[in-house]
Amino acid sequence: MDTAALQSLNTQVLWAAFALSALFGVIAQRTHFCTMGAVSDIVSMGDWTRMRVWGLAIGVAIIGFAGLVATGLIDPTKTLYASNRLIWLSAIAGGAMFGFGMVLASGCGSKTLVRIGSGNLKSLVVFAVMGLASFATLKGVTAVLRVATVDRVAIDFAQPANLGQWLANVSGLQPSVAALAVALVLGLGLLVWALAGRNFSSPDNLLAGLGIGAIITAMWWVSGRMGFVAEHPETLEAVYLATNSGRAEALSFVAPVAYTIDWLILFSDKSKVLTIGIVSVVGVVAGSALQSLASRTFRWEGFGGTEDTVNHLVGAVLMGIGGVTAMGCTVGQGLSGVSTLSVTSFIALAAILAGAVAGLKYQIWRLERSL
Repeated sequence: MDTAALQSLNTQVLWAAFALSALFGVIAQRTHFCTMGAVSDIVSMGDWTRMRVWGLAIGVAIIGFAGLVATGLIDPTKTLYASNRLIWLSAIAGGAMFGFGMVLASGCGSKTLVRIGSGNLKSLVVFAVMGLASFATLKGVTAVLRVATVDRVAIDFAQPANLGQWLANVSGLQPSVAALAVALVLGLGLLVWALAGRNFSSPDNLLAGLGIGAIITAMWWVSGRMGFVAEHPETLEAVYLATNSGRAEALSFVAPVAYTIDWLILFSDKSKVLTIGIVSVVGVVAGSALQSLASRTFRWEGFGGTEDTVNHLVGAVLMGIGGVTAMGCTVGQGLSGVSTLSVTSFIALAAILAGAVAGLKYQIWRLERSL
């Protein structure tokens, strides 16, 4: 492959990622797909419907990723989440911060982008503050703190910290067979649990669960198959095109927000190039805007007062720091990471949910105290 062909392929990868993320924005806006909303429904009303939608999306993503691996389309050891190091404390601390923060900020990273597309100016502020906080945690002052504290606490394994690998270790199965078995059991289990819910099978619920799960799978294919070049014409090394990590990636919406702001600020710097993460951020906003305009639900919305502003600012900072510390958000770890069966991702997702419950309990306490 020559340089011109490589550049053409890079452009195709970026357009594919943009299209998929725009579709994500359309679906999320139309169906109100939201992790915080799902947790809130359970805490306030005992309604598990939206959590079942989330479970359906995870189940589809797990099975989809396993199918790509089983057919040899992608290499599971070359993804962003493949590591022999289990950063359990970073996942717990970062996940809890992110979960608590997304309650204060009225939604996670993806919901923030969806709300921007529908005219929410509060979410635009959250976007900027979360991006700055996440960039500082990637490379700045909080990055130094992160590396010196929670990232030091980890467990190193001889093989990847992955549920499939762990089953292989205790069962004697081949890692690929074990991974497929775990994926099918977990994925199908989540599908059955979700679809078994009373009055669950509405068009919007099915669209959200099946659609979002399929988009995560498609993003893995775009990044891990379409964008994979076995031999770069200049370095002669294998490369994954248009990724910030240099590995296969799917959707995530914390660090990519930081990269987007960095790209916008330093646009004239030729070393700052578009990546899957950056175009995905823009794509979700564009898709949400398209859907909200088409459905005539686009509305400008601002802060309700000082307390509302403070909550959103604090929540944005917590999401930025927590999302990078945990290596992902509700989508980055909860869908993309979990689909690979990464143990760190499961821990991070559990911590995010626990943090969200704590955040909701805190808001209820403050409300009751003010009465």
